[in-house]
Amino acid sequence: MLREIILTKDGSHSVSIPEMKVTYHSIHGAVQESMHVFIHAGLHYIKDIFPDGPIHILEVGFGTGLNALLTLQEAATWQRQVHYTSLELFPLEREQALQLNYADQPYFATLHTSEWEEDVQVTPFFTLHKKKISLPDFSSVPAFHLVYFDAFAPAAQPELWAKEVFEKLRNALFSSGALVTYCSKGDVRRAMQAAGFKVGKIAGPPGKREMVRAVNDGR
Repeated sequence: MLREIILTKDGSHSVSIPEMKVTYHSIHGAVQESMHVFIHAGLHYIKDIFPDGPIHILEVGFGTGLNALLTLQEAATWQRQVHYTSLELFPLEREQALQLNYADQPYFATLHTSEWEEDVQVTPFFTLHKKKISLPDFSSVPAFHLVYFDAFAPAAQPELWAKEVFEKLRNALFSSGALVTYCSKGDVRRAMQAAGFKVGKIAGPPGKREMVRAVNDGR
């Protein structure tokens, strides 16, 4: 499947799959989208909800590794442990990943060369565990504080935005844990609510009016 590097409006790279008519990040800005949706609305929120101990994150879609890189940087700033599990069935080729214009950031190459299916301590504050598995085949007991739901859009992969998938993810979250995603479509929100999440719409990143933060309130 052909993957092309594209330049987004904030000057940062993303990857496009023309065959599927999808991009890994927003064309309005890859870095600013990841910072807004996953770091500010997700990681900063969870940091305050769970002020002590390591933060355990589950990412759906490792993709370019940008979300992991930005999370690693936040962990270093806070000097707080983050354990980061990422699901990716079709990894980006290392050679293409290193052509991205944030590939010169410290530890970015390590994120892509780290072994799969094992814990890799990338920095003193960031441990990565990459799993080459599809989301439907993944299951977990409550082990995570936060889910970065960064799957391709519902039009491309509708099966990943179903009630059953969100039930699986809610079961993987601790009580008061959260799931954040860029998508705020009505049928997606209803699927999350049917799975037991308390769903809230919040302001989206540039180019998108709204995003979603869904909380496992334990009920």
